[in-house]
This record gives sequence, structure tokens and C-alpha cells, in this order.
Amino acid sequence: MAAPPKFPVDEREVEFSAIRAQGAGGQNVNKVSSAIHLRFDIAASSLPDAVKERLLASSDSRITQEGVLVLKAQQHRTQEMNRADALARLQEVVDGVSTPPKARRATKPTYGSKQRRLAGKSRRSDIKSSRGKVGGGD
Repeated sequence: MAAPPKFPVDEREVEFSAIRAQGAGGQNVNKVSSAIHLRFDIAASSLPDAVKERLLASSDSRITQEGVLVLKAQQHRTQEMNRADALARLQEVVDGVSTPPKARRATKPTYGSKQRRLAGKSRRSDIKSSRGKVGGGD
């Protein structure tokens, strides 16, 4: 079972609109608006500022230039299930950026790795230096 979300998304900050789903579905697909478009304004949300910044800085193509995350859910046949699916996916996106990335610390190469690199270089050098011109006669 998954851990509870660190920063739960408030449903009141999410805008839902029902649209017609694409794909197969027979005659019903043209009549029923079962797919859900979810719009989440990141800047206006109650998420912590650090999470907002990481969300806006991510290269997710579903985030518009205005800072609105747009998700489309049309997996299920009912509007309610698609709505729940869209909310769950939004929470996954938020959870993905909720923990800050680990800072990269520069390390020095080990003595052994330096020796191996230099040995390889001298081996190549020996091979290349042995490729001389063939002594030619007149």
C-alpha cells in the first residue's frame, strides 16, 4: 500500500470539465461526455512554494506557459471514475516533485583509476609509436 501523500491536492483548487472521449465506444461515445479535463493552476494553489517551483521548472509537456497543469482522463467508461483517475494522476505528479533532488557532490578520481587511465594511455602511445615508416630502399 502506498504511503499517504506528503502534500495532498485540495479538490477545490482543481477545475474539472467533461468532454467526449476519443476512440472506440460504439454509439454511446458520440452522446456521453465521459472523459475529464482537469486543470490545476500551480501558482494559485496552496502547495508549498518549493514544490510549486519544482513543478513549474519540470519539463512536463502538460504544463502550459501560464503555469496550468492540464490532464485528460478517458480510461474508464464513467465520468466519476475518470475524475478519480485524473485526481490520482495529479497527486502522482505532485508527489514526484515533493521531495527535493539530492545535491550532487563532486568526488575526486581514486589513485587506482588514475593509474589505470595513465597505463592505458601509455599502451596506446606504444602502439602508435611502433607504427613507423617502413624503411624503403631505392
